[in-house]
Amino acid sequence: MREIRNPFAGMPGYHCFGCSPDNVQGLKMSFAEEGDELVCSWTPDAHFAGYGGILHGGIQAALHDEAASWIVFTKMHTAGVTERLEIDYRNPVRMDLGNIILRSKLENTEGNKAYIRSRLFDGKGKLGSESLAIFFTLPQHIARKRMSFPEDPSAFFK
Repeated sequence: MREIRNPFAGMPGYHCFGCSPDNVQGLKMSFAEEGDELVCSWTPDAHFAGYGGILHGGIQAALHDEAASWIVFTKMHTAGVTERLEIDYRNPVRMDLGNIILRSKLENTEGNKAYIRSRLFDGKGKLGSESLAIFFTLPQHIARKRMSFPEDPSAFFK
């Protein structure tokens, strides 16, 4: 596995709910590359719970959405915005079973659209939810200008 670096960390105004390491209320997600997948091992804080110690469905949606955006960053070497996110909740995701694992993969591209599949597993490896995200991707020069995308896409890799 190859660790992914967050080149946005420390930038003025960067407070992403999903991936900023400095957002005290955020998810603080980080990623590693394993073949054609990105993998996130994530430990939920208690305030992300729904009823009965189950990971809140909206938080699961945010995890899927953020993972898809990092696929666009690292696999497509640009930035984009979510056009659609479809989630199937398969099983309750208990928060007391250890780290939650999210695996994401670029499935297909059509023009400026990226189709990204993600699967979220509980701490025992049971599938909790899966998603298909459709991202509208930007040309690199626009991503740099409007979304602070790095000049050198290798900035994501250590």
